[in-house]
Amino acid sequence: MRASGILMPISSLPSRYGIGTFGKSAYEFADSLEKAGQKYWQILPLGSTGYGDSPYQSFSTFAGNPYFIDLELLCDEGLLKKEECEAADFGDDPVRVDYEKIYRARFLMLRKAFSRFDKNENDYISFKKEMDWLEDYAMYMAVKQHFQQAAWQEWEEDIKLREPKAMERYRKLCAEEIEFYSFIQYLFTKQWNALKLYVNNKGIKIIGDIPIYVALDSADTWANTSLFQMDEDHVPTRVAGCPPDSFSATGQLWGNPLYDWPKHKENGYAWWVKRIQYSFTLYDTVRIDHFRGFDEYYAIPYGDKTAEFGRWEKGPGYDFFKTVEKKLGKLDIIAEDLGFLTPSVYKLLKQSGYPGMKVLQFAFDSREESDYLPHNYDKNCVVYTGTHDNNTLAGWYREICRADRMCARKYLQLGRKKCYNWDFIRAAYMSTANLAVIPMQDFLELGSEARMNTPSTLGGNNWKWRMKAGAFTDELAQKIKDLCQTYAR
Repeated sequence: MRASGILMPISSLPSRYGIGTFGKSAYEFADSLEKAGQKYWQILPLGSTGYGDSPYQSFSTFAGNPYFIDLELLCDEGLLKKEECEAADFGDDPVRVDYEKIYRARFLMLRKAFSRFDKNENDYISFKKEMDWLEDYAMYMAVKQHFQQAAWQEWEEDIKLREPKAMERYRKLCAEEIEFYSFIQYLFTKQWNALKLYVNNKGIKIIGDIPIYVALDSADTWANTSLFQMDEDHVPTRVAGCPPDSFSATGQLWGNPLYDWPKHKENGYAWWVKRIQYSFTLYDTVRIDHFRGFDEYYAIPYGDKTAEFGRWEKGPGYDFFKTVEKKLGKLDIIAEDLGFLTPSVYKLLKQSGYPGMKVLQFAFDSREESDYLPHNYDKNCVVYTGTHDNNTLAGWYREICRADRMCARKYLQLGRKKCYNWDFIRAAYMSTANLAVIPMQDFLELGSEARMNTPSTLGGNNWKWRMKAGAFTDELAQKIKDLCQTYAR
């Protein structure tokens, strides 16, 4: 069935307290999606972010981001007071997240709420029993707090290595802090489940993201070191990244620990099965980031300053996806298959049956015919004007070379006007792709100032863009809906 959706991160929603949340604006966005005839809302990973504020470098692949907990909903429950929230400094820029201010103010508010919460509440007790990942995560965060936020590799040796006596000692020493982080996850899950139910009841599905790798500084690696390529001192031997290409002369050094795939295969990919299964409790459709890494992954020696001297290694291949399907059934998965693809990656994508991705910004290369041009699509794919890693359409069009711009003008029969966003969006909607997903910034015709992320960079404006309150008007929703009706989406 043909359908369409909008890519809009939770963090980018407008709100009174510095960052998007699961509160009123999220519900209003869902209402606008319905008015616009959309069937999907795609978001970025919901994980608790660490260094660089990237949702792809999370403290846990299971735990949710405390920033998304809505404070107004906590006021409604009597856990916070409105004047307390208004007195805190969350930043005053309506279109940018100030992560430093958010970090300080949000945790101050959450600790106030925690002090007023009844820890004997039945739902909370049940939640702690049901979430089998929670104990490791809450303890990891509590011990991390004890060591002034140091990465676990820098902790004292006994707790770093999870020696039983040390684990017991820190459970007692950090008991209150462990309870606090459990409480945060309870609030996150409660609010997210309520929002997801509201969205689903409107006939809209949520597409979530599962990053292929986890962060080195995470509860996942601390609790499961045997599943990663690490030495006896729990130091990575090689890390993840991408080789040099036309975009980066030294490649991309991500720094994530690599999986010990033979060890995963030994136990039937149990950790991964658990991870994917949990993702489908959060989302209706899951986009697997860096799909190519399951065919071959790029391994860079730990300690290298660039990605120049890595090498490709064989990944688990189709055996992984066959095992996951055998254990969990047929799943609604999108494969992020962007970048340079080898014949073996194409084969793996075909074997899996998952739809791949097509990005219009990659289509208009004046030097050669592109697989991303709409006339080359089959139905089993998802078309985007751009992703969270691309510039906005308006920003991209201004920056590309004249030859590529002429290529796009000729293909799309562009006239002479100020902004061509809707011509590109129409091309995506017209295409044979079963699903078309457009970033919200492109519907709003925003420039480079609204770009979500620039790969291989830290800080700057990455992950900070927010939509202005009231920007998703009824008029815009109707314009989008008209497109849906015209192109049977």
